[in-house]
Amino acid sequence: MPHASALMTVMINAARKAARGLIRDFGESQALQVSRKGAADFVSRADHKAEQDIFEELSRARPKYGFIMEERGEIEGTDNSNWWIVDPLDGTTNFLHGLPHFAISIALERDRQPYAGVVFNPATDEIFWAEKGEGAYLNDRRLRVSGRDDLTACLFACGLPFAGKPGRKEALAEAERVLEKTAGVRRFGAAALDLAFVAAGRYDAFWERDLNSWDVAAGAILVREAGGHVSEIDGGRNFITGGSILAANAEIYDKAKALIQGA
Repeated sequence: MPHASALMTVMINAARKAARGLIRDFGESQALQVSRKGAADFVSRADHKAEQDIFEELSRARPKYGFIMEERGEIEGTDNSNWWIVDPLDGTTNFLHGLPHFAISIALERDRQPYAGVVFNPATDEIFWAEKGEGAYLNDRRLRVSGRDDLTACLFACGLPFAGKPGRKEALAEAERVLEKTAGVRRFGAAALDLAFVAAGRYDAFWERDLNSWDVAAGAILVREAGGHVSEIDGGRNFITGGSILAANAEIYDKAKALIQGA
């Protein structure tokens, strides 16, 4: 693996520690103590255990930093410039159904901007990581977004609202418009990995609405450090808390934005 900074080493170690528990429980959904958070939205014992592991590791290494966590919410630190943004299990439904497409997402927000990120899929042992100004990597390989500039050759990814979520009509209209102009659309159910795949050039673009900061913070820095563009769907800069995101390679970003907005 290329030389990682002390900060990145802390983040990767926290992700790997949490991953050990997730792998033990993966594929054994019948044995998990699962409770409902909302319609078709589940949280498992494994989810809480992974978050605890990450919290302990990051607190030990950087005790002054605050936290924004999917399960625990906001925990203020004494250093107001640095916040960990953590999703211990992105793709919970995939995990509970035995689908090997889920991830641990850890980001550091510094002075209100994404500064470093790790997205780790324990099922495939793929760890995507990036730090501002240092590039993006998949394990030991440097990442670059794709260079495709013809929409008809481009593969997009998206999120589609499931039961109990608003915005389905709008999302389907957007997907229909993208399908008309591109090589296809994928909906794999883990936004952090969708963004990591844009950084790796596997997807050319990704868009979704109604997201939270822990869904996108780590993936956004990956895309930017791999040479891509990230914004809200309407082009705004507040994609961390604004609720929507568009990530694309530099060649098609403007086309992708116009295409989705045209729906």
